[in-house]
Amino acid sequence: MMLAMLAESAIGAPTRLNPVELFLHADVVVQAVIGGLVLASIWVWMIIVGFTVRMGLIGSRCRKYEDGFWSARDIDAYQKDQGKKDIPTARVVTAALAEWRRSTSGKTIDRDGTRQRLAAAMDGAVTEETDQLARRLNFLATVGSVAPFVGLFGTVWGVMDSFFRIGAMQNSSLAVVAPGISEALFATAIGLFAAIPAVVAYNRFSFRVNAFEASLFRFTDRFHGTLSRELEQ
Repeated sequence: MMLAMLAESAIGAPTRLNPVELFLHADVVVQAVIGGLVLASIWVWMIIVGFTVRMGLIGSRCRKYEDGFWSARDIDAYQKDQGKKDIPTARVVTAALAEWRRSTSGKTIDRDGTRQRLAAAMDGAVTEETDQLARRLNFLATVGSVAPFVGLFGTVWGVMDSFFRIGAMQNSSLAVVAPGISEALFATAIGLFAAIPAVVAYNRFSFRVNAFEASLFRFTDRFHGTLSRELEQ
């Protein structure tokens, strides 16, 4: 008799979870939490794709620019031709050349002061370029740290709603409790779905930005040495 009752109940039971049905049957607060997390996840993936493409283009342009820069006989002419393009290295060189012209335009040249001002100008340009690249990464860090707690809030609210239903219906069977609990746990799952890619992407992209910053500093050190030799002459 018991086996027959279990078989009849299993026939009408769902065989798999349906995220759409879980969302539609959830409480309004849980729906709002899930909707916000889904939007955050979409924005995270847009940043991931956009940042990957942008870093690839920037790296290729900088390598090509540097190869031409060190082989150019006339730096001013090369910079005039390439300086207006979207190349971080070119903007660093523009800042250095502008400071060079200001510092060497007088009759007497303070060599030590010129070296210090050149280094400060190039370091400031490098910092500005890396800050521009890393600006959108803050959103990844925010989603990675906040999204699990937002999902947990939706879960807690859904569990509270399930217990309220138990009290209202005076029935603690699984048929009453299980749907609400499933909808509540779905919010936590969506929170993790948004947070995990954000954390992984943030760590990976932070490493790439730091590596790019180091390559820019290596270029500025070499260029600073070239300008220092020009001062000695």
